Amino acid sequence: MADVPEIEIPVPWGHVTGKWWGPRDKQPVLALHGWQDNAGTFDKLAPLLTPHMALLCIDMPGHGRSSHYPKGQYYYLFWDGLLLVRRIVKHFNWNSVSIIGHSLGGAIGFLYAASFPEEIDKLVQLDIVSPTVRDISRVVNDTGTMIDRFLKYENLSVENMPCYNYDEMIGIVVDAYKSSLTKDSSEVMMKRGMVPAASATTNGKGDTYNFCRDVRLKVAGMGMLSLDMVLEYATKIKCEVLNLKANPGMRFDNPQYYGLVLDKVRENAKRVVYHEVEGTHHLHLNNPERISSHIISFFNSSTNLPNAGGDAAA
Repeated sequence: MADVPEIEIPVPWGHVTGKWWGPRDKQPVLALHGWQDNAGTFDKLAPLLTPHMALLCIDMPGHGRSSHYPKGQYYYLFWDGLLLVRRIVKHFNWNSVSIIGHSLGGAIGFLYAASFPEEIDKLVQLDIVSPTVRDISRVVNDTGTMIDRFLKYENLSVENMPCYNYDEMIGIVVDAYKSSLTKDSSEVMMKRGMVPAASATTNGKGDTYNFCRDVRLKVAGMGMLSLDMVLEYATKIKCEVLNLKANPGMRFDNPQYYGLVLDKVRENAKRVVYHEVEGTHHLHLNNPERISSHIISFFNSSTNLPNAGGDAAA
């Protein structure tokens, strides 16, 4: 992993960082991580894929080593991600792109495939099918709370940021992900997710660390899509799609929407391949060997297929 080059892409508020796995003379597949994760989420999957492809794993704004948004700016995760992917495509002057996305990253890939249907070749979604669709009552009831929490987090100074020793930090991550991440996987991802605290020692803890993700990401729950919007976006997707759903995977508010949206994607996509794979929501990090062959096969398969309902593999 030490030999994987770090990439820095300039953006108006600073920079977006990433890791470029595989050959530099080949256009990479763009890999997008989940909410509050970072590019390290692909550190165990990437070595299995890069004999077959190049992979650019980025830290989205406010995550990993990428710049945080300026003070006063809210994170609208899905829409921000869509715009960011477009910036990256324009930065490298790519005519088209293929995307692998986990969770939030897979939802952003869904929006990109629908918004620029002629400029994406393949989309791989890991335990996600579309942006989150939440009950209307929950969105309305939570709005005021989210705004006040955002303002509270915005005013936290560096001195007020909580810090932890290494074992505490890893323990917090394992607990927060509710068994989705193993301890080993947490340590892999936190290589980009924690930084030494400004003070070398705090309250006798020894070396201490802060989370390097923007704390404001915790309340980035506004700007969600309605079901009718998601279904309309789904009809615009034309590229080939591989959807890998973890079992049990993530618990969705409305699990019945998963199949409903995927069926809508099938209406116009060139091909839709679907597999259920045993594992948690972070299957790609805990057990990458369970999905790598599906991804390699998908990228190596023919694209000369009719633009019809596609095929589904159970």
